[in-house]
Amino acid sequence: MAETRSRLPFVDALKAAALQLIILHHLAFYGPMSDHAYALTPALFSWLSQDARSAVQLFLVIAGFLAAQSLAPAGTLRAPQPLLLLKKRYLKLVMPYLAAVLIGIVCAAIARSLMVHESIPGPPTLPQFIAHALLLQGVLGYEGLSAGAWYVAIDFQLFALLLGTLWLARGSVGGGARIAVVGVVLVATLALASLYHFNRHSEWDVWALYFFGAYALGALTYWSTNPQRAAGWLLLIFAAVAAALLFDYRSRIAVALFAALALGLARRNGFLESWPRSRVIAYLAQISYSVFLIHFPICLLVNGLFARFASTDPWVNMAGVITAWLASLAAGGLLYRLVESPSQRLFQRPRAAAGPHPDALSHAAADNAK
Repeated sequence: MAETRSRLPFVDALKAAALQLIILHHLAFYGPMSDHAYALTPALFSWLSQDARSAVQLFLVIAGFLAAQSLAPAGTLRAPQPLLLLKKRYLKLVMPYLAAVLIGIVCAAIARSLMVHESIPGPPTLPQFIAHALLLQGVLGYEGLSAGAWYVAIDFQLFALLLGTLWLARGSVGGGARIAVVGVVLVATLALASLYHFNRHSEWDVWALYFFGAYALGALTYWSTNPQRAAGWLLLIFAAVAAALLFDYRSRIAVALFAALALGLARRNGFLESWPRSRVIAYLAQISYSVFLIHFPICLLVNGLFARFASTDPWVNMAGVITAWLASLAAGGLLYRLVESPSQRLFQRPRAAAGPHPDALSHAAADNAK
């Protein structure tokens, strides 16, 4: 992203770690290489294919945390033109996303010529592509053209829901501190509705309300760790989420609670902005959105090449898994440099008027804004 802001190293570390787990999850879950390499470390591949997907909860919590930091650090919406901010967020999300979708279509076509596998998306139709461009593919029932496309659509919905809720709070009361109180109460109410109802029913998983519990948990954690707030507010939030887990345990919500607790403790204890210091981690976080967008097409392509030209030896295919992992990082770096970073410069504005970057996957999200 174009705006120069201080980084949040602790957020960087969470994002970088979560991103690696998501890439490895997709490598373990999709494609023939992991089927052949499974015999070498069956427990690891089983865990990656089934449980590592929960790392997406870290992105949701971080996204809410950084959105609260940027949109309403004191609980009151700062944006004078919410609709303009929503439009800019859509464009920031979609420009690198559509580039990755087009690359994905090409990679899928090549993969279909190299192997037959259920993980390869079919040739896209024009309505399917338009639905993806509008971030409506899940709502309209279209197959995703990439494994991560659903998250981009949900991220936009979540941002719109939080923005709309804070705007409603600002317009519903006269002013002053009451706006912040009403905003936080409305966000908390929606979070409880998500945790106790919507998140328990999978038919809602194409809508923001299904995920809003984790997203709002990040926002509420940010507000409750403001210096002027008592630590008891943070404990109250965690108690409400813990009660939701007792009511209906979901491992994804437990992971979200852990992520929020880590962020809350990091901010309360002063190491959110100071630890760990690492150029590698900072770079991985900076390119994380681009890597997330491009990694699945690259993994499909490497799977196809190894399926056609390599043997079924487990060690050879383990090398293929590692190759796909590293190639995904390299491709994400190129996508960031050639598409994402230049596109963000189109939207560079003073921090007071700018909203958070597209999502927690990209470090524009953590560049002390989102």
